[in-house]
Amino acid sequence: MDTGFIIEKFILVAVIFGISLVIAMYSTYAERKVAAYLQDRLGPDRAGPFGILQPLADGVKMFMKEEIIPSTSNKWLFIVGPGLALLCACIGTAVIPWGSPMEIGGKIVPLQVADINVGVLYIFGVVSLGVYGVMIGGWASNNKYSLLSAIRAASQNISYEIAMGLSIIALLLMTNTLSLKEIVDQQHGWRWNVLYQPLGFLIFMVCSFAETNRAPFDLPECETELIGGYHTEYSSMKLGFYLFAEYINMFVSSAVMATLYFGGYNYPGMDYMATLLGPTWAPLFGVGVFFVKIVFFIFFFMWVRWTIPRFRYDQLMNLGWKGLIPLAIANIIITGIVIAIIEKF
Repeated sequence: MDTGFIIEKFILVAVIFGISLVIAMYSTYAERKVAAYLQDRLGPDRAGPFGILQPLADGVKMFMKEEIIPSTSNKWLFIVGPGLALLCACIGTAVIPWGSPMEIGGKIVPLQVADINVGVLYIFGVVSLGVYGVMIGGWASNNKYSLLSAIRAASQNISYEIAMGLSIIALLLMTNTLSLKEIVDQQHGWRWNVLYQPLGFLIFMVCSFAETNRAPFDLPECETELIGGYHTEYSSMKLGFYLFAEYINMFVSSAVMATLYFGGYNYPGMDYMATLLGPTWAPLFGVGVFFVKIVFFIFFFMWVRWTIPRFRYDQLMNLGWKGLIPLAIANIIITGIVIAIIEKF
């Protein structure tokens, strides 16, 4: 294998990993600022100008706090749980196309770690593995509240993965591919899939809230009856890993929604910009557009959290099984009928 290819991919992985961690770190700051704005408060404003250094202070605090492992816990699994949650959150970025191929020193460099032809299935596989980190952490803690929270998380994730998968099927009927790169390329300019699959996007977005355990679907962390949820017994950086995993999952979910339904790095007038900026800077401009879409969805996650109250657990399950799944099946049937009619006439 070409050494240059390996170095190129290693650099791309390192950059994406670093960006994911930085976005997760500053999402905590953004969350508190958005909450403060919606509640007519100031939010963090002590550490640095406008509180911009607050995430660094929180990180130092996490590292410096006393680390406690319950004496009756399964110590090995207790340590593995947070690491697995963070790992599964990070590896989802591998198949996302961050931009169109760019030219560096006369060489074309794709801005995607792995362009596999089953990218959508890979994303769903990674999402399915993520619940193991939560489940292992809750069970290994040997705490009944943590275990109940982990069971909630597992049942919630399984329920909403079904509706999420069904919502994607209608999209795949239109695109005829499982490759995220091909799905993005088919949305060149303004041909975004959300214009043809608004119901599928709505179902996928609601399921993303449930999959990331974000309010109003944050029942696994419901402090009113479960203390802190599945990470009640965790402290120091192990707790930080769980919190980081949640924010990275939110970042990856936003990137996947932007990729599947909002054209990824595509935008109106991109052909003109490619002519104007050239083969090196035009792809970077597309990356910037892609991140603007991601930041919007991250803001939307936060906006909903501080606006809508938490569901009861029975309401959560009813919405998944009796609401979203029938809607997703109906969307598949309608999409299939429309495609068949268009192809016939």
